Amino acid sequence: MIHYQIHPVNPEAHLFEVKLFLDTVGADGQLLYMPNWIPGSYMVRDFSKHIQWIKAENASGQLELGRVDKSTWKLPTSDSPVTVTYQVYAWDLSVRGAHLDQTHGFFNGTCVFFAVSGREDETCTIDITRPDGDDYVHWRLATGLKPIEGTSEFAFGRYQAMDYAELIDCPVEMSDFHLISFEACGVPHHMVLTGRHKVDEKRLSDDLTKICEHHIRFFGDEAPMERYVFMTYVLGSGFGGLEHRNSTALHCSREDLPLETDDQDKVKDTYQTFLDLCSHEYFHTWNVKRIKPAEFLPYDTQNESYTELLWAFEGITSYYDNLALAQTQCIDKEEYLTRLAKTLTSVRRSKGRLIQTVTDSSFDAWTKFYKQDENAPNAVVSYYTKGAEIALCLDLLIREKTDWNKSLKDIMRRLWAEYGKVQKGVENDTIQSIVLEETPETSHDDIKEFFETALYSTNPLPTERLLSHLGLCLAYLPRSDRNDRGGFKASLPQDKHLADLGLEYKSKATGVLVKSVYADSPAGKAGISAGDHLIAMDGLRINASTFDREIKQVPVGESISVVGFRRDELMTFRVALEAAECDTAYITYADDFDKHQSNFEHWLNIKDSGQ
Repeated sequence: MIHYQIHPVNPEAHLFEVKLFLDTVGADGQLLYMPNWIPGSYMVRDFSKHIQWIKAENASGQLELGRVDKSTWKLPTSDSPVTVTYQVYAWDLSVRGAHLDQTHGFFNGTCVFFAVSGREDETCTIDITRPDGDDYVHWRLATGLKPIEGTSEFAFGRYQAMDYAELIDCPVEMSDFHLISFEACGVPHHMVLTGRHKVDEKRLSDDLTKICEHHIRFFGDEAPMERYVFMTYVLGSGFGGLEHRNSTALHCSREDLPLETDDQDKVKDTYQTFLDLCSHEYFHTWNVKRIKPAEFLPYDTQNESYTELLWAFEGITSYYDNLALAQTQCIDKEEYLTRLAKTLTSVRRSKGRLIQTVTDSSFDAWTKFYKQDENAPNAVVSYYTKGAEIALCLDLLIREKTDWNKSLKDIMRRLWAEYGKVQKGVENDTIQSIVLEETPETSHDDIKEFFETALYSTNPLPTERLLSHLGLCLAYLPRSDRNDRGGFKASLPQDKHLADLGLEYKSKATGVLVKSVYADSPAGKAGISAGDHLIAMDGLRINASTFDREIKQVPVGESISVVGFRRDELMTFRVALEAAECDTAYITYADDFDKHQSNFEHWLNIKDSGQ
């Protein structure tokens, strides 16, 4: 029997105390290890660094714990049960870590629970207790773990995990949280909101019901979980999510939530973003939590697990998260097209798309995507956004080659039936093979060429051509200002041939601070670099607003003098302005939209949502 206890022993100091009880330790001793990374977030995080102290004892007294490596300890043999006690510092306010203070407690199992090497497949139990003191009597507990031995739902007490993998895949939130409950296809769902907020409960639960039922029906089967929990921490400013087998951990800003005072006929952009996040993490319940790359079966949380398939598991999920909002009518069709255009803009503005393939981006997630520096825009392409564009093209290509009788949905349903439900790992060529099986042989050369282009080259995708089959026109034009990310337009804006420096920056009290410089841009050619603090242009002081305004007024081809500091040294740059790049995606209805309207409605209509 493996049993854990975890107690928020000191919320003010952000300390959890954990006890691990082992029934036996054999003659060769017992290795205990803490994961080095958490599934879904592909970077080594060394969670063991947060252990404050650790000790082990049996009936005879204290035992000597040996260190094996940075995250592994070894227990000596023992002829009686052993208790390992340790404290974990929890001050990582992210969906990946552990966080504890007087307002709430949250942890992922990867941050607090040792694995018992060789016994990871055994069932374990966990006692979770509230902090001591009257200030915490109203706290409740939310988790995907199964309560046992008289513990009621949302109560502190004893829980069970079928194995260590389940233990670390069910995060825990404890606080005096706000609970919103609803059912989707007969399955209980709960939205747990921690942090100060106001919310239109009915609107949120109605929208989430539609989205969750859409995803369940999309895969054409019963939901793979008995209950589901959205654990959401509401912040002044925040965004993020991490998927789990029957729950998700989310961060959102207060303005992201719907309010009863909002216009009920419109969906504000920030609420669209929150629904998109919920939709994304919920779709992961199938796509990556159960349909997995072969390299993830099982997860090796001690070492990096390399796969070139994140374009599919994150990219396809990113495609369907937004599409589901339109198909369930949570947002209207033109709001969806705006969000699609912004995704395409994100891909186009990444110079990394010209030098890194999406499969390389996936494989290098551990060292590049999750460890981005100031040169990332020039070196890295996102397997989220580029993967979503690939999924869009693949969906439309399958429809085109099958006379709109099949789509990417059919591929996903086969992946669920043949891989996810039976826990068979997806190989690098699995999706390609299924697509070929689902399409006419006469189309196979085109499909093979598409996959070669999309996955293993940096050549552009046929997005414009495929969207034209929907009666949509896609154009890339210069951004109108630094906040312009494109969108749906009734008619395409005119190209004003504005000048541009080719850099990203943030405002400072005295000028602007350069965040990144695009390769071969006017700023790059002039020698301006990330970290430079620019303070003047052509002899006049600048700030963020005046900088933008003055640049727009300079004709293409003219030069300007820019002065700034690099570290504590004054620098002067002579910049020859060039025309702004056509890197902003705009979508509009084509002149022949009526000819393709049935395809467009079939693509976005709720009847094609998986029912």
